[in-house]
Amino acid sequence: MRRIVYLTFYFKPDLCAGSFRNSPLAFELASQAKLRDIQVDIYTTLPNRYSSFSMEAPEFEEFENIRIFRVKLPAHRSGMRDQIISFSAFYLHVLRLNKGLKADLIFASSSRLFTAFLGYQLSKRTNSKLVLDIRDIFVDTIKDVVKSRAAKLLLLPFLRYVERITFSNATHINLISGGFEPYFKKFNCQSTSFLTNGIDEEFLVGTSDIERELKQTPVRKIVYAGNIGEGQGLHRIIPEAARLGRGIIEFIIIGDGGAKKLLEEAINKLDIKNVRLLPPMVRTSLIHEYENADYLLIHLNDYMAFDKVLPSKLFELAAFRKFILAGVSGFSRQFIESEVKQSFVFCPCDAIALVNFVKSHSMPVKIDRSLFTDRYMREKINQEFARTILNFT
Repeated sequence: MRRIVYLTFYFKPDLCAGSFRNSPLAFELASQAKLRDIQVDIYTTLPNRYSSFSMEAPEFEEFENIRIFRVKLPAHRSGMRDQIISFSAFYLHVLRLNKGLKADLIFASSSRLFTAFLGYQLSKRTNSKLVLDIRDIFVDTIKDVVKSRAAKLLLLPFLRYVERITFSNATHINLISGGFEPYFKKFNCQSTSFLTNGIDEEFLVGTSDIERELKQTPVRKIVYAGNIGEGQGLHRIIPEAARLGRGIIEFIIIGDGGAKKLLEEAINKLDIKNVRLLPPMVRTSLIHEYENADYLLIHLNDYMAFDKVLPSKLFELAAFRKFILAGVSGFSRQFIESEVKQSFVFCPCDAIALVNFVKSHSMPVKIDRSLFTDRYMREKINQEFARTILNFT
């Protein structure tokens, strides 16, 4: 039986974009691969995305032609040092598990570069083809997020080297955002595709044709759900927006991450009472929060690296018949303005623009995004992606 090695740092039941993308894709790939007598071996981690939220999962599972190997990581939070330690444990464990094993194809879905690099290492050891799914440009992110000039001088040459040898040796690269295309031209990859994130079936409840009665309350509820990290920059907009919107706006922030403490400190410093912080929650509870919102918020920090990205959260939010507030720039802004009806795009970290819009905005009677949800259903995208991967076996 032929064998595909599938690498993803996050997998179900973890709660994060990497898990939501790769869990259904892996099972779709296995379903199509079964017809070709191909085994799919998934190497991932036990749930670890948030230190404040964890779910139980077995270290090994097997379903027909799919096997899942979950690596137990050392306890960690969201700091750079902890992330390095955690990934090193994953990297070394996966190499050990594959020692002496053959593979016909290595597939790696990667946002922080090193899962892709692990895929490159395995492809060299097994003399097999390498297909990559790139969800972020890690070098760009490091340039913006790391503040120490000395750290950058040490890190960036090494990261660029890892990036070059990894991407230049890939048989095929899928780019999750069309904004990545100019950056990747220099690697001369044999072929590329642009299969985005998608909308999971659980969220399609938001596209119901049933009219919901609009709330006539003086306070507008804005819900944000997801990672609370430096990349999202919530600490740079939520406290000030809440201060400006006292009596008019209530923010519900759901999630955890490395910058949550900065957000809490900024809220306390301004004595803000109209922000509620809730821990990460399962999707059934999250849907309830979305349905009770007036607006759904997506926000990225004002870093140049984020001009190229297309956040996975956007597809989740756009499934709901709720007005979207998007503090984004670059490719994300272009995509939302052309694809997502009933949305307001403002410059990242611009609290004044956000509050002024909500103050003056009349809630629409009906929001219809049926064309968007039909086009970007995760199931359709995964079917095409699985076929693309199998073309290289």
